[in-house]
Amino acid sequence: MFGSRSIALVCTLVFLLVLYHFRPSLPIHQSGMSRLPPLKYVVVNPRAAHTSTVIFMHGLGDTGDGWQPVAEMLAPSLPNTKWILPHARVNPVTLNMGMRMSSWFDITSLDGFDEEDEKGMLESVHGVNEIITAEVDAGTPANKIIIGGFSQGCALALLTGLTTERKLGGIVALSGWLPLRKKIKAMMSDHSRNLPLFWGHGTSDPVVQYGFGERSVKALQDDFKFKDVTLKSYPMGHSSHPQEIRDIQTFLSRVLDE
Repeated sequence: MFGSRSIALVCTLVFLLVLYHFRPSLPIHQSGMSRLPPLKYVVVNPRAAHTSTVIFMHGLGDTGDGWQPVAEMLAPSLPNTKWILPHARVNPVTLNMGMRMSSWFDITSLDGFDEEDEKGMLESVHGVNEIITAEVDAGTPANKIIIGGFSQGCALALLTGLTTERKLGGIVALSGWLPLRKKIKAMMSDHSRNLPLFWGHGTSDPVVQYGFGERSVKALQDDFKFKDVTLKSYPMGHSSHPQEIRDIQTFLSRVLDE
């Protein structure tokens, strides 16, 4: 009734249907990542031969342009360092009544950060890791790449730096908090505990309270056994401080050996 070619075709179709039925299902945050466009960013080029890169993420509602003056201020003292200042994608933010703004992930409350947008966080981590990979592929050693951020960008920098497969050079964490604190320990890469980490925070911060920074640093030191963590406090609110910028310069010069 059926020729050999028809039987072979039917067998192939049955095999494909079985394969499709038993295919592994990807988590939502993984299956959708490849469809997201790459992050856009501002670049502040090095003044001399390029040997290192700082990738720094802004806070909620800001863009990479907001931190360009700081990068340009530090550029003369770090002449071999390239600065990459990514822009967050525009998303609705529950904390701000669903208004659409530049945001690395959704935020529902500033009271304890107990409800966190893990899917949004991991999507942004994926975007930052793409930038890291591009830098490494272009010839910058991973241990000469520093990742940092302010406020919401600080949380993203920590999550990226602690979980990436690359052995980075360090983390700059400003006025933020340790995200996904109930599960990040299980997500951490084996080498992340050796990362040098600078944490700056204002003692009068009304947005991300200083206590969040203190508890985050304590968790990194006591629970996660980080060996090189520096916590500096400044008489300021949710912003930056001239002394903080000088301390960042000192930290970067040390870990990048410039």
